[in-house]
Amino acid sequence: MTFKKYLQIFEKKGTKIEKRIRLVISVFILTGLMIFSTFFYFDRALIFIPILIIAGFLLTYFALLEGIEKMAWFGLFFTPVALTIFFYLFYFLFPGRWLTRIPFIAVYGISLYAVLLCSNIFNVGVEKNLQLYRAAFSVNFLFLTFLAFIIFNVLFSLKGLFIVNMVIAGGVGFLLSLQLFWTIKLDKKLEKEVVNNALFITIILTELTILTSFIPLKGTIAALFLTASFYSLGGVVYNHIDQKLFKETVREYTFVWLFVLIILILSISW
Repeated sequence: MTFKKYLQIFEKKGTKIEKRIRLVISVFILTGLMIFSTFFYFDRALIFIPILIIAGFLLTYFALLEGIEKMAWFGLFFTPVALTIFFYLFYFLFPGRWLTRIPFIAVYGISLYAVLLCSNIFNVGVEKNLQLYRAAFSVNFLFLTFLAFIIFNVLFSLKGLFIVNMVIAGGVGFLLSLQLFWTIKLDKKLEKEVVNNALFITIILTELTILTSFIPLKGTIAALFLTASFYSLGGVVYNHIDQKLFKETVREYTFVWLFVLIILILSISW
């Protein structure tokens, strides 16, 4: 029996369960696994990362099941899986106690449920002019920005070489941008325009990462600056793709970026 056949059997049995119940089951299992994994020290984190990746992928598939084709295998799965992995790594930046574990797990569970709902809305092919799609797109963009901050925070906390920071930040920027721009049209195939715009964001974030690596900054401030850069650039580009780019829109995103830039400048400790 082929792997595709197993998936068909799994999908047939899984669809007998109401989708919202499948979403809740997936969130509870992943949240429980996350709680269990936080009881181990960071030196054992590598053991749980592949487990969380596999569990995140399978439970996202269990929550969605129907109609997943081609580019959707990346677009629908990236945010839930990446959120799970980097939330886990982000946890080790805090003291390992119940006072931090409880709110951390609560935020993770709520965030995971929200991104799974967004993936489900994208998967069922809601019309772009409907309020439901617009809400899902906005929430997805919010969590991609939140995810960017977590990833950049973890990256700078490791205090690695600027070359390592540059490569990882560029890769992160590309994947986040690819997912964001794909959700604009939800095409089954990866369009050249989406890739080119994602590469544009990647180049800018790579250059900014090199710059921040040579400036005496706290890791949190550097992460905030790169996150604001991703948010502002991503916002301008997606409005351009969606043919809704106006002067007011550019002004709003530019203001956000300049505000964070001022914070960065004031935080430099020469």
